[in-house]
Amino acid sequence: MDHEATQEMTAASVPAGGTTQVSDEVIEKIAVAAARAVPGVAELGGDVARFFNSVLDRVGLDQVGDARRGCSAHVTGDAAVVNLVLVIEAGRAVPEITAEVRARVTEAVEAYGLRVDEVNIRVDDVAMGGPAPTV
Repeated sequence: MDHEATQEMTAASVPAGGTTQVSDEVIEKIAVAAARAVPGVAELGGDVARFFNSVLDRVGLDQVGDARRGCSAHVTGDAAVVNLVLVIEAGRAVPEITAEVRARVTEAVEAYGLRVDEVNIRVDDVAMGGPAPTV
C-alpha cells in the first residue's frame, strides 16, 4: 500500500467532531429507575404529585409523567445534580435507604458518562404497609 492510500484511510477513520448533550429529562428517568429499585423505597414524589397520580390512576392515565415523578435534575456540561423526593416504607432506616439510593443513582447516571456532583434527597412520607390492624 502506498503512503497516500494509508493517509486517506486514516483520515476517513477519524470520527467527526461535535458535542454530545444529555438532557435533564434523561437523567431524571435514569435516577427514578435507580431509586425505585432500592428496597424500602415505596414511591417517589411529594404529596401533590401523588395526589395527581391517584387521580390519573382513576381515569386510566396512570403512566402519564411517572417516569420522572419525584425527581428533578440539572445537567451542566459533564456534571449532574439530582434531586429526589421519596416515600419510604415504614420501619426502614432512613440513612440506610438514602445512602443506597445515592449510590445506585450515582452509578446509573455515571454509566451515561456524566459526573454526579450531588444527589439531594427529601423523604416526604412513610408508607404504612400491610393490612390494617383489627380491633
